[in-house]
Amino acid sequence: MSVSDPAPPPESDDAAVLQAEADRIQAEMEEARPPHAGPAAQVGAALVALVVGLLGAAGSYALGLGALTQPGPGLWPFAISVVIVVLSAVLLVTGRGLRDTERFSRASLQTVVGLVTLVLLAALLPVIGFEIPSALLMFVWLRWLGKESWRSSIVISIGAVAAFYVLFVLLLQIPLPRLI
Repeated sequence: MSVSDPAPPPESDDAAVLQAEADRIQAEMEEARPPHAGPAAQVGAALVALVVGLLGAAGSYALGLGALTQPGPGLWPFAISVVIVVLSAVLLVTGRGLRDTERFSRASLQTVVGLVTLVLLAALLPVIGFEIPSALLMFVWLRWLGKESWRSSIVISIGAVAAFYVLFVLLLQIPLPRLI
């Protein structure tokens, strides 16, 4: 090796290898990504969230907001609903140019299963209490949506419901609908 041909520093070779690997991973991710749904889906999602936020705000207002020193049962749900409305309005205005929505596919069914199980939880809570519906919800989410093993799904579901019972019913004395 002559004085006029200095060897490249090893760091530049490492950087080139890392950049090539990052480019390869990015290309793989783009291939695996479902096709974009387009601006109509962005606007539709924003409108659905806006309606949910408005309904939540109306329902929580009906519960009573109370005051900041003595909050009513609807204060926090109202605050969260207002945030949903504001963010939905922002998405409605700016979302047309975004390309981060995906077309509905078989993989989207997990979202539908999650939504259906939440609706079932809400329907069963006043009828049979929170213990059984909460355990079933967690089990379904862990086993079928999260692909956990049968044993861990059962143990975590029962353990979480027991922890919720101790925390909310025994310690905080929150009047939840329950069997026990």
